[in-house]
Amino acid sequence: MCRECGCGLGGEPRILSARDAETGGSGSMQARPGPSTGPVAGEVHSPHGHEHPDIHRAPLHAHPEEATGQTVVLHRSLLEKNQRLAEQNRGFFRAKGLLVLNVVSAPGSGKTTLIERTVSGLRGRLKCGVIVGDLATDRDAQRLRGAGIPVVQVATGTVCHLDAEMVRRALRDLPLDGLELLILENVGNLVCPADFDLGEDLRVVLMSVTEGEDKPLKYPPLFHSAHVALITKVDLAEVVGFDRAAALDHLHRVSHHARIFELSAKTGAGMDEWLSFLVAEHERVKSQPW
Repeated sequence: MCRECGCGLGGEPRILSARDAETGGSGSMQARPGPSTGPVAGEVHSPHGHEHPDIHRAPLHAHPEEATGQTVVLHRSLLEKNQRLAEQNRGFFRAKGLLVLNVVSAPGSGKTTLIERTVSGLRGRLKCGVIVGDLATDRDAQRLRGAGIPVVQVATGTVCHLDAEMVRRALRDLPLDGLELLILENVGNLVCPADFDLGEDLRVVLMSVTEGEDKPLKYPPLFHSAHVALITKVDLAEVVGFDRAAALDHLHRVSHHARIFELSAKTGAGMDEWLSFLVAEHERVKSQPW
């Protein structure tokens, strides 16, 4: 899908840690040295050790009249590379006993508020950390950091989604040994994140009542790939005339295997069930052999 949207043209993704926020540093995907051990056992992709062909630029943005077989090959290569890194991330997470969520939605669906309330509600039960993806600014990361949450910001530039490599690099700035739940807040986008596995255990998609009931029908790849679907801002359902029955019908048609929760991070409605689910999922992940 990214071959149509043209993401990746221009900016270079940057990792912004708490240290960067305090010092005013700009962060970098390239400059920060890797640790001696990391998510990829025995394989550290040093930015200076070999060339990285720029496969996410012009060839993937070719106009229809310019498209060639090379475009398809490069797109496939990009996805295959991402999948390999995602599997390496997943193995690392399992070895650490981490439950990892990839939280995806359209902008304004309430991801950051949900994450803030989730981490707060899990205090004393699960220790949480967050990686936030946004095209620019670290506003969401600052907000979460202000609530005492370990967080790293990935400023993706013109890339409209997180990928497994961005997550792998961001992990270096999180206190992973003390964490049990890692939440990846993806860029607000219901299209491209569907193609990019990050190594998560659960892909969690949000749809707020203010967006209407037909989001699953308009964006079926993402909703179909989700393990969990959250209907958010239910406190506003009556005000906006939200048709709950229609929304659930659309979700079941597209996300027939997904676990569905209806909640309001603002009022707390439905949050207890959501939090209990996460605690149970963490126990499940811990008990799995890796």
